[in-house]
Amino acid sequence: MTRTSSQQDGSPVLLIPYMWIGDFVRCHSVVRVLRERFPGRPVDVLTTTLCKPMLDYMPGVRKGIEWNLPRKKLPFGQYQALADALRAENYGSVLVMPRTWKSALAPYLAGIPERTGFFGEARVPLLNDVRWGEKALPRMIDRCGMLALPKDAAMPDKWPEPQLEVPAAEAARWRNARGLPNDGKPVVALAPGAVGPSKRWPVESFAELARALTGAGMNVWVLGSPAEQPLAAAIAGRAGAGAHDLTSDDLRNALFALKLADAAVSNDSGLVHVAAAIGTPTVGIFGPTSPWHWAPLNPLAAVIETQTDVPCRPCHQPQCAMVHHRCMRDIPASRVADAVRRALAAVPADA
Repeated sequence: MTRTSSQQDGSPVLLIPYMWIGDFVRCHSVVRVLRERFPGRPVDVLTTTLCKPMLDYMPGVRKGIEWNLPRKKLPFGQYQALADALRAENYGSVLVMPRTWKSALAPYLAGIPERTGFFGEARVPLLNDVRWGEKALPRMIDRCGMLALPKDAAMPDKWPEPQLEVPAAEAARWRNARGLPNDGKPVVALAPGAVGPSKRWPVESFAELARALTGAGMNVWVLGSPAEQPLAAAIAGRAGAGAHDLTSDDLRNALFALKLADAAVSNDSGLVHVAAAIGTPTVGIFGPTSPWHWAPLNPLAAVIETQTDVPCRPCHQPQCAMVHHRCMRDIPASRVADAVRRALAAVPADA
């Protein structure tokens, strides 16, 4: 992005992130880069209804532009309506994270003066600050972050970590409204879902973990979307009275639960990024994916990977082509339970 008058006059910047939960959290690092680079320019974020609750807790974001565009379709009228809404905001610059053609369409139709994004899907006419070399950047945060820097900038050694600042008082009110016990026992949040079955630690293993935790006098909250409710019901049902199914179609419930939890256990999914960005001690379970590529920038309490030799790992595939799924099945619940206990022991008593 070249430095022009529109970058000096205080005009707002629009960020178009990926709309998966984990990637959306990851893009808060980009917000922090923009706020440091252009302290006088507000930063807005295009969002879906699913991801919008996170923006209330992301420092440095002025507001979200909520728009639910369909996947795998191009309804031109909806894109024109979005362009009209963007034009009314007088954006001076837009950063387009996804490399699809249609992700750059509304900013082009809105006439945003500076439209930055990587080359992809022959969308050069829609962008006027085209970046190259995306595939040479090893991680998604590297690809997203570089769009916020000048075109000739070197990649920094470290990106700023994402932040989700959820007020404790809001979370406490939510807990009271849900009737969840506040009995002084540690709370461990479990996130058994993930995009693609290969990234899911077996539900039987989560259930064994939950049973061990409740047996040790802890409360277990199982989180996820309505699609994960059958997983949550199976886990909570085997773990006894101390386990609660908190799946919901409102991501705000997971934000509050993770704020209150003393520790969290998650697959490589959106909620591992949410928990880490909130600051909850988080145990991340990685099977077919590489933690170096996909783990949160925020430090994790523990990274759990199989200790047996699985030659096909990491495959980064949503389904196990080898069928055996050993990269997840060979991780025992006892090992994850030990990691949770260590994470809890490391938390100061007055935290």
